[in-house]
Amino acid sequence: MENFWFYIQLGLNHVLDFAAYDHILFLAALAVPFTFEAWRRVLLLVTVFTITHCLSLYLSVYEIVTVDVGLIEFLIPVTILGTALFNLNYGRGGTFDRNVSLHLLATAFFGLIHGFGFSNYFKMLMAEEENKLGPLLGFATGIEIAQVLIVLAILAISYLLVAVLGLKKSLFVLISSILIILITIPILIRTFPW
Repeated sequence: MENFWFYIQLGLNHVLDFAAYDHILFLAALAVPFTFEAWRRVLLLVTVFTITHCLSLYLSVYEIVTVDVGLIEFLIPVTILGTALFNLNYGRGGTFDRNVSLHLLATAFFGLIHGFGFSNYFKMLMAEEENKLGPLLGFATGIEIAQVLIVLAILAISYLLVAVLGLKKSLFVLISSILIILITIPILIRTFPW
């Protein structure tokens, strides 16, 4: 049980680490267009991201799939940029009532990429573990808790600015997405593999 708690904490720290803010940026881009009324949809997206993130960790830990780390480090900010651009495109009409199937597919794909980005470090930690499934489930639990906390914070900020202070939702999404893009561009340049 102590090991399980260690991996829950590892999952929490993985997402909430401000030094590695790419995870937070992605979650912010994912949640910005939504409100508390759409909490089920947001929770579904976050859970799909967690599942696919852990699936790629599983595939990597058991050496079923091996990927080029440099390419993955570049694709992570691409997913953030893609999500923010998706928000801008969707927001042009002023509506954010999205088709959830397309969003689920994109989120699942992005979760796979983000999981492979953490896989080398996770494999080193797992080298001493005989049973790898327990730690993986603990890590997934920590990731899910942290992601829900971040999404709740984004939804709370959105509520404060839109419902309380009267900012138009489309303007909030536009400004937030542009800020996310501006923060992501230097990461793209730094990790460009070619």
